[in-house]
Parts: sequence; structure tokens; C-alpha cells
Amino acid sequence: MSETMDTVLLLLRILVIAALLGLAISFANKRLVKYFDGRPHLKFRLQLLQIGGFLLAILIVILFMPFDDVLRGQLLSLYGLIISATIALSSTTLVGNVMAGLMLKTIGTFRPGDYITVGDYFGRITEMDLMHTEIQTEERDLTTLPNLFLVTNPVRVMHKSGTVISVELSLGYDVSRTKIEEILTEAAAETGLESPYVQIRELGDFSVTYRVSGMLKEIKHLIDRRRELRAKTMDKLHAAGIEIVSPTFMNTRAYDKNSKFVGKVTAGDVEAASGPSMDSLVFDKADKAESVSMLREKLGETQARIKACEDLIRESTDEQAKLAAESEKQGLEERVQRLKALIDRKEAKIAEK
Repeated sequence: MSETMDTVLLLLRILVIAALLGLAISFANKRLVKYFDGRPHLKFRLQLLQIGGFLLAILIVILFMPFDDVLRGQLLSLYGLIISATIALSSTTLVGNVMAGLMLKTIGTFRPGDYITVGDYFGRITEMDLMHTEIQTEERDLTTLPNLFLVTNPVRVMHKSGTVISVELSLGYDVSRTKIEEILTEAAAETGLESPYVQIRELGDFSVTYRVSGMLKEIKHLIDRRRELRAKTMDKLHAAGIEIVSPTFMNTRAYDKNSKFVGKVTAGDVEAASGPSMDSLVFDKADKAESVSMLREKLGETQARIKACEDLIRESTDEQAKLAAESEKQGLEERVQRLKALIDRKEAKIAEK
């Protein structure tokens, strides 16, 4: 009878501890989800806290369940062994993406809105999560890349201050090199590129390969300027009567030997094409993500300035300085509210996929 009572009491104790722990985990998770619900940019922290809470819950179960010391020691050893093995094998597991995400967040090489090239993928970052990074490609599609893929492959980040764009084409030896370089340089300059230059890339058996390049300062117009540079290059060469075909060009139709395959170009064709920007259409989500990221930077700077004003009010003995700090603090607090409201609106639009 005594042994039966002891067993029942042991089971009750286990059930009570399990129930209390379950309620605590459920309550803490709901509070965390509610707190981070309006802060999607902090989703990274939410996932870290959830993982940490799960590991802590397992440890609490081992420590507080009514096990004998030998069994508890064995469970703790097994727990440590599992954690160690998980970390050791993380390069090929789900944990590897988590650790890669922590690494990317710590290094901070890129952020939402940046252009990146990794492997065969090119696009603008729209979201950075604990286990993946989302980019928006030139086709406007959203592509999810595991963080482990970004860590194990070279990532090229386009410099915010500008990048070099270029067009490569082959022309015949019968056309003057200096004339070609002049025309190509003029096409790049009319596209709006700074410091345009022309390279002779290859002297082939039948043609010469040229590359015209220039510095693009406004990288948000990358697709538009690439298209315009190609169009300007073609129009300028055709306007000068230069064929964009190598001497190996063949056609089964009979043409006079002096005929040239040049499209007719009018003055209006040479001008920059008008119309909506392709970049704003293709990278719409990336633009919004970058905008939110910049607004959060301004919010952080404003909150830091508010703290400086509070320190001045608390420590200064100059009443006039205190009044000025109070006035500035009030204006900054109003700005914080406006920034938060604007961030909430923009994040709501981003969520509308």
C-alpha cells in the first residue's frame, strides 16, 4: 500500500511539474508572439528566443523532475552530448542555417534593399530571417536562399555609392577603332554614366570585341540604365552607318556588296526612352524593405538623441539649457511617433504579397 501511494504521488508530482511547465511555455510564447507581432524587423530575435526557450525547458525538465541522481546525471550527459553533436553536424542540418543566419547578422555585410549576386542568383534583398534570406529577382519573383548557401558561397554586394555597367559587342576590323571608341563613349555619356571608357577585349580572327563601361551612381535605376545603354549603343552605331555584325555574317539572300544592315534611326530614337521605370516595377518589395530599414535607422538616431536630451536635463545646472533640451525632446518625441506610424504603414504594405 505504501509503495502504491509513493508511485501515485510521484506520478502526480510529474504531472504537476509538466502542467506548470507547459503553461509557462505557452504563456511565454504567446507574450513573445504578441510583443513581436508589430515588429516584423525583430523576427530574428523572436526565433532566437523561441529556440533558447525550448532548450531551457528541456533542461528544467531534467533538473526538476523527480529522478534519482544517477538517472539525472545520465540525462544531463545525454543532453550535453546531443547539443554538442547538433553543433558539430550543423554544417549539413537545419541548425547550420541558424548559425549561418547569426553569422550574417553579426557581420552585417548587407541588409534589405541591397543588390547581391550569389551563385546564379541576382536580386535585391527583401527580407533577412534566422534561417533564410529572401531576394527579389529581375523577373520580380521572390527567391528564398538558405543562409547556409550565402555563407558557403561568395556573395557580391553592389556598392551603394555606384557601380560600373557595361555593354560588350563585336565589330569588324574594317571600322576605325578610334571612331568606334568615340561613338561608344558618347553613347555611355548620353546614358548618364560618369567617366565612360572603352576597352578592346579581344582581337578575334574575324572581329574585334569592344566593351563600353561607365559609373552608374543611382543604382536604383540599374535595369533602366542597362537597357538605355544597350539602346544608345545600337542607335549611335546605326546612326553612324556601322553594322553590328562581324565579317562572318552570312545571309542566303543576294545583296549588293555595298549594302549595309543598319536599321533606320531618327533623331527621336536616339533620345532616351520615356515611360515608367522598370526598376520600380521589378524591385517594388525590395524598395519598400529598404525604405523601412532606413526609417528604422532614423528612429534609432532620434531615440538616441532623446536619451542625450534626458541626460542633459538631469545633469545640467543651466536652466536655459534645460528648457532648450526639454523643447528639443518634445519635438523629437513627436517625430518618433510619426516615424513609428510610417514604419507600421510600410510594413503593412510589405506584408500584402
